[in-house]
Amino acid sequence: MRIPAAALDALRQARHVVALTGSGASAESGVPTFRDAQTGLWAQYNPLDLATPEAFLEDPALIWRWYRWRRELVAQAKPNAGHFALAALAERVPRLTLITQNVDGLHQRAGSDKVIEFHGNLFTERCFSEGIVVTDADHEAEVPKCSACGGMLRPGVVWFGEAIPETALEAATAATADCDLFLSIGTSSVVWPAAGLAAAARANNAVVIEINPDVTPQSGQSHFCLQGKSGEILPELLDYLTL
Repeated sequence: MRIPAAALDALRQARHVVALTGSGASAESGVPTFRDAQTGLWAQYNPLDLATPEAFLEDPALIWRWYRWRRELVAQAKPNAGHFALAALAERVPRLTLITQNVDGLHQRAGSDKVIEFHGNLFTERCFSEGIVVTDADHEAEVPKCSACGGMLRPGVVWFGEAIPETALEAATAATADCDLFLSIGTSSVVWPAAGLAAAARANNAVVIEINPDVTPQSGQSHFCLQGKSGEILPELLDYLTL
């Protein structure tokens, strides 16, 4: 697509770029959204039956079966050109902070490090009681136990009704306040608090560029709206920096 020269210039001149990615960035890799994954056997369940602390306490074995199935789906996916472009962009700009609403770990597999994961990670486990990440879980157990306290382990994702991890929220807020260019990539811009980051960046005089195939609530507030797939547009932006 034809990218406005002013948007390209803003990227070239940026001191600190913040990139926020949503489900659209992973959809190009074939990763189904939470609700899209509810097919076949799982179609009978309400999302709240599979992703709340209360549901876990009621039937932890069921929740673990669901998340193991999702892990298998996501493990088959591969990072796409957009993921790789963001990893490469970190080497081309003075500073890049990557924030994601996705839990699939595809950014890390593409080479990005220090990713701020707003909604946790599908492939980690946390102690339900203590909240700490546990790295030695027995994955053969129907409901794995915490090696420290013996309590149940849960998938390391943020469930409905739960707060964003404090460290992730603080890091994202600080980066957004400091950046001079904000990329909103493949996110619906309706899930808070992530949905408010672009507006916060603009309030601090950052240039906001939205990359999305669809119009979102953020579109009218962005300086530039690049309509299309991130796997196509991000490599174009990256190529511009190599000219």
